[in-house]
Amino acid sequence: MEITLEVPQGVFELTRNTKHTPDALRAWDAADEYLLNHLSENDLLVDGVRILILNDSFGALAIALEEYSPVAISDSYLSQQVTRSNLIANKLSLDNVQMYSIMEFTQKSFDLVLIKVPKTLALLEYELIKLSENISPSTQVILAGMLKVLPRSVWEICERILGPTTTSLAKKKSRLIFISPDKNIKNTENPYPVCYQLENTSYEICNHANVFSRDSLDIGTRFFLQHIPSNTNANRIIDLGCGNGVVGIIAAERNKCSKLCFVDESFMALASAEQNFLAAFSQQREAEFVSADGLSGFESGSTDLILCNPPFHQQQVVGDHIAQKMFKESLRVLNKGGELRVIGNRHLGYHVSLKRLFGNVEQVATNSKFVILKSIKT
Repeated sequence: MEITLEVPQGVFELTRNTKHTPDALRAWDAADEYLLNHLSENDLLVDGVRILILNDSFGALAIALEEYSPVAISDSYLSQQVTRSNLIANKLSLDNVQMYSIMEFTQKSFDLVLIKVPKTLALLEYELIKLSENISPSTQVILAGMLKVLPRSVWEICERILGPTTTSLAKKKSRLIFISPDKNIKNTENPYPVCYQLENTSYEICNHANVFSRDSLDIGTRFFLQHIPSNTNANRIIDLGCGNGVVGIIAAERNKCSKLCFVDESFMALASAEQNFLAAFSQQREAEFVSADGLSGFESGSTDLILCNPPFHQQQVVGDHIAQKMFKESLRVLNKGGELRVIGNRHLGYHVSLKRLFGNVEQVATNSKFVILKSIKT
């Protein structure tokens, strides 16, 4: 697969993983190339320019602009780790790219703001609201995205929160959107996090902007909650890919002696899970909240029960590669006799890979859309 990005700022070797090995997909898209070419052609990269980059999936923008010491903000732990590995592989300075989580949105002033349009428009809305608090009419704001992630609502959000927009011509199925900040626009109140009461409980569930199904309980999780094991005597339970933490909260309620660990690569998801767990149990229960790429870095044989509702997409790419990685890592992290319990769409065929990895798989429950499976480490 192609790993060499050639743009006016230089030639860079980029991958989508921290091992810096070739992947089936490129670590950048045509919108990255379009944006970097635009910056060069229009002489926007002057000495001392203060650059903010948002949603740079695998570091293509940050690495190409490393010499300008950009600030890069992301909701993805994996994005930050891959960016660091790509900087090292290209012999660039880690110190020249300041990386922050989306929950640490820095209140600095910038001359140039570069935004890759995220999959979740609520995240874009949140970012633009935060941005509106510390930009001036002279700040140049440019959004870049592939046409498939640029519905009319993107323009509407930009104009409502920041100011008028103009657009580039489409090139290689990508486009740039230019925003002219209008300080006469009244600051938009941030609507996030969004909260609701979890059905059949007293728990209030609050979700930050980039959390899946932030307005209500999704049907897959609702089904999974009906089959969370009780009284397992598990010393440690991991809610893997925890999202807002609902699965782990119910597991804690049903397993009163277990220590919970919530794991997600989304900083917003993990912040939501921590807020929700503390609201549910105050200081009465112990829990860990870990930003991680799956279970990388977890000690082998350290856990008794892993509960997992795997995501089926990474950025704009749909597939089961994340789930397969989670299953493999779960086998390593579980104690002997430990259980992995998984929910997935019936058509995904998780039972095949679980049987291959664990040597066993059992169907816990099924309905017309989902299946819940469990495998035991022997």
